[in-house]
Amino acid sequence: MKLLSVIVPCYNEEENIADFYNELLKTEDFFKQNDVEFEIIYVNDGSKDGTVSEVKKLIEEDNRIHLIDFSRNFGKEAAIYAGLSKAKGDFVVMLDCDLQDPPALLPKMYGYIKNEGYDSVATRRVDRKGEPPIRSFFARRFYSLINKMSKTEIVDGARDFRLMTRQFVDAILSMEEYNRFSKGIFGWVGFKTKWLEYENIERKKGETKWSFWKLFIYALDGITAFSTVPLAVASILGVLFCFLAVVLIIVTIIRKAVFGDPTSGWPSLVCIISLISGVQLFCLGIVGQYLSKTYLEVKKRPIYIIKEEI
Repeated sequence: MKLLSVIVPCYNEEENIADFYNELLKTEDFFKQNDVEFEIIYVNDGSKDGTVSEVKKLIEEDNRIHLIDFSRNFGKEAAIYAGLSKAKGDFVVMLDCDLQDPPALLPKMYGYIKNEGYDSVATRRVDRKGEPPIRSFFARRFYSLINKMSKTEIVDGARDFRLMTRQFVDAILSMEEYNRFSKGIFGWVGFKTKWLEYENIERKKGETKWSFWKLFIYALDGITAFSTVPLAVASILGVLFCFLAVVLIIVTIIRKAVFGDPTSGWPSLVCIISLISGVQLFCLGIVGQYLSKTYLEVKKRPIYIIKEEI
């Protein structure tokens, strides 16, 4: 028998725990026919509701279920890494508890790996039905921007819902960096990946935990994790403004010598100083982002802390 490890990151998903489990069980007959059994790993990322209690109820009924309970909220990236670290399966799949990642796709995903030799089967949404238009717009701009800046391809609409072989998972676990951006890591390790498209599915219950601000910070993490282009941009801007400053000095000297214009131009001077100061602060912010990531890496803090494991 082969083992399929199902990793389910959870944060305040009390309402969805049982529904997700029931949907997953609908695929059980298919996997039994293919000599594959489950282990289900719920990773509780510091939930403040009854998520842990709901998982413990399922554990009493099904000994294939495991619980990893964090001491606090460490973020979804930490939950993914914890699940991958604990997974023992020959195959590993990650999917969200809110049923936006439909378990019904698992048989099809397994077929691509088993019959066509893929190392992973990843999913992407072909639309963003149910999302606010402004959020969808910026999400598409992010994918367009990061693919122009990074050598690692990150597919537009990619979900964390992915079925992987043991070799693929071990490659991901070999990357022990503190600042994790899984969508980039999946692309960076390579291997043969099949992309499976499906229409967006709205959450069954509850509300999304991803605000616009959290997504913006996550996007910045992705850019700084897989591209050094912003640092190059800062350097280029520095050179351009040094050149502009030299030109303005020459113009000022010529104007003084020819026209004798001693003090005019204060408004334009203030504008120029404000512009240059703004660019300097912008470039310092870019450098600060990379420096902060380095600072967090060298401290070697654990990616997560487990409060309870069942």
